[in-house]
Amino acid sequence: MSMIGIACLLAGLSAGGLAWALAAAFADSAKNAAGAYESEMGQTLEAMFLFVPARRLVELGWMAAGTVFLIAMLPFCRTQPGWALPLGVVVAGSLAAGAFCLPRVIVGVLRRRRRERFNLQLLEALPMMSNALRAGFSINQAFESVAEGTDAPMSQEVSLFLQQLRVGVGFYEALAEFDRRVGSEDLTLVCTAIDIARRTGGNLTEIFDSIAATIRARLRIHQHVKTLTAQGRLQGLVIGVMPFLLGIGMAIFKPSLMMPFLLSLAGVATLVAVTVLVALGGLMIRKIVTINV
Repeated sequence: MSMIGIACLLAGLSAGGLAWALAAAFADSAKNAAGAYESEMGQTLEAMFLFVPARRLVELGWMAAGTVFLIAMLPFCRTQPGWALPLGVVVAGSLAAGAFCLPRVIVGVLRRRRRERFNLQLLEALPMMSNALRAGFSINQAFESVAEGTDAPMSQEVSLFLQQLRVGVGFYEALAEFDRRVGSEDLTLVCTAIDIARRTGGNLTEIFDSIAATIRARLRIHQHVKTLTAQGRLQGLVIGVMPFLLGIGMAIFKPSLMMPFLLSLAGVATLVAVTVLVALGGLMIRKIVTINV
């Protein structure tokens, strides 16, 4: 074997070893990220009382990522020009990463809706606790009346709080865990008031009535602000979706005009730039119309 052949063989072995090392490193990183993702999803689902294996959601994320990657790679699976395949890998990989996080986004939406429903039920629970205290019940018995007289998620959270008290967890520790698990600002206000009243003394019935009035007024203002900003949010949605709908429509009705453009470097660069700018515009509009009450 000539020296040139030996050099080519060594270069090939080196490139193969480097590719194998990079693939192994990527596989380890993906495995660690998937493990952390599964652990976080499991904690979120457990806090929402959704007894769904987190591994199944991770598997759905991988399936969605693989499907999106294959579909996104179809327009780029060609040898000419030379930039098509590498660019396709970058674009398809970015879309696949977004699809992998889709189950997490859905669970986040469900958790936010659950928290909103909990806040609405809290307006009913505070008068119930106040009336129970006026009738001579203890604070634990007042919580029991709430657990029996409300629906999920309030009944689930309060029942878990009472169960922790029965197994020996301290009241303040269980109350802090209750607050942390729900993640509601309104509940934080209630828990802080209960903690201060039990440590320093105070009329909890009046405190609960005052907190209920405060939450009710803040909810009313929040709904008013949401109504006033509905037009801005709708405009942001329309402006964000319109370019993509126009592009899809042109690709369907004028494929001879759109497909050569989309399969060119200028077309891909334009599509990426439009996506980035629309995303930035959507974030700016969301920042403007989001008003904390």
